[in-house]
Amino acid sequence: MRANNILSAILLFASTASPAQDGNGATISSPELSGYVIGRYQASLKDGDNSNSFEIRMARLSLSGHIFGDFEYRVQGQVNGNTETLGSSPRLIDAFAEWQKYGFFKVKAGQFKRPFTFENPMNPIDQGFMGNAQAVSKLSGSNDRTGEHASNGRDIGIQIQGDLLPDASGRCLLHYQAGVFNGQGINTKDADNRKDLIVGAWVMPIAGMRVGVFGWAGSHARKGTWLETEDGNTIERHGTVSLSQYRYALSAEYRQADWQIRSEYIHSTGYGFKTAYQNDEDKNDATVNYAQGNKADGFYALCIAPVIKGKLKVKARYDLYRRSGSWTDSRTQYEAGLNFLVNKNIEIQAEYAFINDRSLDRHNYGIADIELCVKF
Repeated sequence: MRANNILSAILLFASTASPAQDGNGATISSPELSGYVIGRYQASLKDGDNSNSFEIRMARLSLSGHIFGDFEYRVQGQVNGNTETLGSSPRLIDAFAEWQKYGFFKVKAGQFKRPFTFENPMNPIDQGFMGNAQAVSKLSGSNDRTGEHASNGRDIGIQIQGDLLPDASGRCLLHYQAGVFNGQGINTKDADNRKDLIVGAWVMPIAGMRVGVFGWAGSHARKGTWLETEDGNTIERHGTVSLSQYRYALSAEYRQADWQIRSEYIHSTGYGFKTAYQNDEDKNDATVNYAQGNKADGFYALCIAPVIKGKLKVKARYDLYRRSGSWTDSRTQYEAGLNFLVNKNIEIQAEYAFINDRSLDRHNYGIADIELCVKF
């Protein structure tokens, strides 16, 4: 029912809205309806625990346009095929407007992607693999180590950004961005009255290349209960637990024509909650996961290269994530595959990943993944 309500509201607005003008003659554009569906078959080849399944990885419907020329807006909903591990479904993931009068100073407000790392803001089809790099997922709010509910790397807040230092051709050499957010993920108000500050900047020395740095200081909080031991007695406490989080990322990327080369290192300091927030009961469990430790980091490097221009690409990725900042429970993925563009709206992505997970008794196993991506 919720899915029908979200989709119906977007479709109704798109069908009834039409171009208009304000009193000064400024045009309000017709809204553009777009979206995509990603279906996949995935097999996990783990000793004693093999599994394989067809599923809808995600389906998204988006409504966007311009108001008075200077404002861009977007509203986007998402439905997941696997609600057990990917969060509640359906849900509103984007709802924002951005003032874009000046290229050197733009202001965005609402619910949108956290401006942290190069990969987090990317469209999942353009990203090119079966999922974000582990460190991006765990340290940018998609499947965050804090226990935050699955938020697709998004939060609610306000952000400024812009491009500076144009060269003789008009191409800018420097980009900056800074935002203030609740720190609780999508569709959730602040729980501790603290705010997250996320900043980033990168230089673009040549066309297609950028080298950047990002910083994130804030908190994640829950209002609920937890147990403490005092004088040998176990006592149930009630209140708000606020966990400070400090993160940074170092990033480099080259994208030109069909080539995509990118690498990022991400580091995090701060504890998380013991229970991942997947339902109403989870959000009231304020037990801190001290066993996980207060540090984590990860690194990935990938390359997507053309084999047949505009049609076929080969890809490979090295993807490391250290849950507690040490090698004892590190998880490394070695991935390789192909992406085939059927036409501008349909793409087939396939890959095999060899996994080395040191937290398991049997470290090594494989994952095979084939995805059909349809855009409209």
